[in-house]
Amino acid sequence: MRPTRLVSVIASLLCCSLHAAEAPVPIDWAAADQETLRHFQALVRLDTSDPPGNELPAVEYLKGVLTAEGIDFKIFATDPKRPNLVARLRGNGSKRPLLIMGHTDTVNVDPKKWKHPPFSAHREGGYIYGRGTIDDKDNVTACLMTMLLLKRSKLPLDRDVIFLAESGEEGAVQYGIEFMVREHMAEIDAEFCLAEGGSVVRSGGKPQYGSVQTTEKIPNRLRLIARGVAGHGSVPLRSNAVVHLARAIANIADWQTPMRLNETTRTFFERLATLSSPEDAARYRAILKGDESGSAQEYLADKQPRYYSTLRTSISPNMMAAGYRVNVIPSEAEATLDVRSLPDEDMVRFIEQLKKVINDPAITVERAPGHSRPGAPPSSLATEAFEVIESAIKRHYGVITLPTMGTGATDMAFLRAAGVQCFGVGPMIDTEDGPMGYGAHSDQERVLEEAIYKFVRFNWDVVLVLAGKKS
Repeated sequence: MRPTRLVSVIASLLCCSLHAAEAPVPIDWAAADQETLRHFQALVRLDTSDPPGNELPAVEYLKGVLTAEGIDFKIFATDPKRPNLVARLRGNGSKRPLLIMGHTDTVNVDPKKWKHPPFSAHREGGYIYGRGTIDDKDNVTACLMTMLLLKRSKLPLDRDVIFLAESGEEGAVQYGIEFMVREHMAEIDAEFCLAEGGSVVRSGGKPQYGSVQTTEKIPNRLRLIARGVAGHGSVPLRSNAVVHLARAIANIADWQTPMRLNETTRTFFERLATLSSPEDAARYRAILKGDESGSAQEYLADKQPRYYSTLRTSISPNMMAAGYRVNVIPSEAEATLDVRSLPDEDMVRFIEQLKKVINDPAITVERAPGHSRPGAPPSSLATEAFEVIESAIKRHYGVITLPTMGTGATDMAFLRAAGVQCFGVGPMIDTEDGPMGYGAHSDQERVLEEAIYKFVRFNWDVVLVLAGKKS
């Protein structure tokens, strides 16, 4: 095939994107799939559980691959066992960089509960089993393959493409993104970032929609402390701290915090309604109109609690401590609340509202220590990056894109607070896997093998369009 014809073919494949980019060297995707599998299995087989936290083996593996390809990288660490790797392919500087990111640590495991050894990357029935297969060595592998394919293709770039393999995402951000943003932001500063937080939702073997995380709720920990008079259990006291704490928690549970939509959640429910049954669609549209009766919210709280959580700042009382023997009335009782605030929530004001809801001078409310994330405005849907991602999801998976607000926490919050427009993406995941115990952070974890290959092609496509030099 003549070179001009090759460029024409590639451009036609990208016709749904904003612009097509030249790719002088074609990709052998069958070979790329085999290489993807090799890197993915190698990374999953490394035990980088956090705690205790030892991401060094994964970074050493990445260093070896990048060095063999002649791709420049730097290492940054506060702890030599918990390094962060930053690799960069240079563009012509006409546009600000694109950051692609994945974390090399995983949550820990209970090996007794696994069908296959948790660090075996065992292949069976079209799945790959192992801790980190969907959180987050899928993204690490996709980022690595994208860098390798960009380097080999000799593709001229309008942007630098930066790959950050970060440590500490699973509860130790002081070693990873917090450290990188505070001390080395110049190394990862970008206009756009692609990271974890999204997926393509598959149900009954068919893709339903693409989920792209454009904002997230912010974790806050609050401690309630009830104080009363200690005494003998045979003489009940009205000042019993346990009783006061129980009433406070009951009041909090009955409090429906205000519903507030943002650009992401409004668009989410608008688009979700187009995919849903008439009954569900009516509820979602009622939410969009304010749900004056409250019936739609009540249904979500009972049947679809994740959707309900995206409507408001949520409170979950998850820990309690009181007393040391059955016949002693304790003078103190304590509860810890997991508060997930909307991105624009004023927490000082929120805590004052919480105190009024509790309405008990025997209860004090304090902020509790723990890893959190900074608040930041949602990433805009009216950006080149979101439009390119949306187009690529349609092209690769044939489905609509729903922007989502994560109810959990990701490291994109730190980057959004630093002014980077961040978008969470991920591979195709079966909705049936979560209830069966194969999801992220579950007793087991697995991913569709075909989903990893498709995810690499999707990432390549998005990066090619966003960063490739326009013809």
